[in-house]
Amino acid sequence: MKNEKITSRSDDFAKWYTDVVNAAKLASYTSVKGCIAILPNGYAIWEKMQNELDKKFKELGHVNVQMPLLIPESLLNKEKELVEGFAPEVAWVTMGGSKELDERLCIRPTSETVFCDFYKSHIKSYKDLPMLYNQWCNVLRWEKETRPFLRSREFLWQEGHTIHSTKEEAERETKQMIEVYKWFHHDILAIPSIIGLKTEKEKFAGAEYTYTNEALMFNGVSLQCGTSHYFGQKFSKSYDIKFTNQNNKEEYAYQTSWGTTTRMIGAVIMVHGDDKGLVLPPKVAPKQVIIIPIGNDEEVINLSKQINQKLNENSVTSSIDLSEKSPGFKFAEAEVNGIPIRIEIGKRDLENNNITFVRRDTSEKIIKNKDIDIVKFTKDLLETIQRDMYSRALERRNALTFEAHNLDEVKEIMNKTPGFIKACWCGDEECELKMKEIKGLKSRCILENEKLIDDKCVVCGKESKELIVWGIQY
Repeated sequence: MKNEKITSRSDDFAKWYTDVVNAAKLASYTSVKGCIAILPNGYAIWEKMQNELDKKFKELGHVNVQMPLLIPESLLNKEKELVEGFAPEVAWVTMGGSKELDERLCIRPTSETVFCDFYKSHIKSYKDLPMLYNQWCNVLRWEKETRPFLRSREFLWQEGHTIHSTKEEAERETKQMIEVYKWFHHDILAIPSIIGLKTEKEKFAGAEYTYTNEALMFNGVSLQCGTSHYFGQKFSKSYDIKFTNQNNKEEYAYQTSWGTTTRMIGAVIMVHGDDKGLVLPPKVAPKQVIIIPIGNDEEVINLSKQINQKLNENSVTSSIDLSEKSPGFKFAEAEVNGIPIRIEIGKRDLENNNITFVRRDTSEKIIKNKDIDIVKFTKDLLETIQRDMYSRALERRNALTFEAHNLDEVKEIMNKTPGFIKACWCGDEECELKMKEIKGLKSRCILENEKLIDDKCVVCGKESKELIVWGIQY
């Protein structure tokens, strides 16, 4: 049964998304235009995501730091491409108290410049390298159109910034971190994604090249879910970051940056959610199990408490709902919040020595003897749910991935169902812009390791150079 507070996903996907955010109490709008308040339920999901990523970053040798929020205009202007790329989105501080500042301060849209300023003062020799830094922080970008989690003016993210003594080491870092984002989406969020290079037009401002992790939402719209940038020596030359190498000669250092944001919460909603609300993958669910005793029978309550304690003692995050709400209300609340497993225990169940497990992802009810190994069964079921959620998302993505060999086929696909379109490209930006005329299609990424499906560009018919995944985006 659908939740009456939630618009059907098939009727109006955009309204459905907003309804789920509100019904699950993930975020709310504020008096600050374009900025949201992330509520406890939403922030708890972000914390789970943070913990998984932070652990992985540290396993790979990265450490966390904190850099300033404000960037002097003169510092920002040292890298021309970065300034041009972010100029429309930058917010400026011009007053300090009641006094006008001598120099405008930019509120960080990204932190390459402040990291470069730091590196210049702290790097002298190859022995100081590499520096593998990550920062968990907020940034501000003056977006014109906003939507909770997907695109807001202020958002939370992590931004990795690393600096190296050799090109080879920096390029390994760049490729390693895009693989981390792919792992995170596949293994933790149960979201299949593809990785590839951004085109010259779509790459990060100031980068030599950009790798991207692209995912497809349930409605066939794509979402960029993490990027990794190789800067080479561009920023080092702009900010004069030199070091003495092993041959006792000065050279410019090599840099990377990589990041992903709270938009991953939006991705989880749009890939897995349904008309009842959230459906959370167990690995990022703040509560993996909710136990709902039916009635006030003492034996029922005692067993519920015992199960709850045993699960929590064995690394399963469980809670018990002892509120005075009706069982039906509790079930609906558990569903809208996306809790992977609901355990129902009533007096009649106990008379038959049974307890009931309900899967959030499929609504399947599983009746088991109350004397089973509750920890093993629950852990096994959580693993099954995680695996099944990925499989269903992959099946959906594959069903919405198409091949096109000419513009008529591209138009036909987009008029029926949006999705990922694989089509060849000659490398000319004019053809890239021509594709955009078809419902806003953009190049999502270049597939480096797949064979060309045509010898001609899908737009102009000239010799093809790249196989591109195209899609409309959030």
